[in-house]
Amino acid sequence: MEEQSHPYGPSVSALIEEFAKMPGIGRKSAERLTQYVVNLDRPSAGALIKAIDSVKRNIRRCSNCFVLTEAELCEICEDSRRDPTLVCVVEQPKDVISLEASGAYQGQYHVLHGCLSPLNGIGPEKLTINALVQRVKSQGVKEIIMATNPTLEGDGTALFISNLLAEEDVKITRLARGIASGSVLEFANREMLADALRGRQAF
Repeated sequence: MEEQSHPYGPSVSALIEEFAKMPGIGRKSAERLTQYVVNLDRPSAGALIKAIDSVKRNIRRCSNCFVLTEAELCEICEDSRRDPTLVCVVEQPKDVISLEASGAYQGQYHVLHGCLSPLNGIGPEKLTINALVQRVKSQGVKEIIMATNPTLEGDGTALFISNLLAEEDVKITRLARGIASGSVLEFANREMLADALRGRQAF
């Protein structure tokens, strides 16, 4: 059955549909966001459009760790104070932000951009796993901290990577289980993440 257009017209209806596709945004929230945009004056609307366009044109993946950045290398990889021999492996760029907020970590990161999920068609080739293996082989990495989410898929991804690196001269640890199984890093508080980093365990 075809959806009815919004009383304000098809333009508003289309914008609501686009907002509703965003994670965590339901129909009511999409309508509120659309109403906000409708009420913007032209300069403010133009600034919003410009900001979105700038993000889409300028944001890329760091060539070393694959976090999102506007430069060839991100600020963390460029920072000489960070330990390049210590690499924390996470699923998503937002996990880097969460771990950085803990203030307990001074190494570098590697972002997988997902986790293994055969049922959803996500295999190793769709992640940055091969780049991680090459990084370990070529950059003298001494320790890998597995900080994938403590879910079935996250643990499976960590196990897969640890098996790939079994023959390499690198220590593999994982975050302490102060983070409850089934949870995600994004929702862990700063103290939990700091404790998990300090109490990491052999994988």
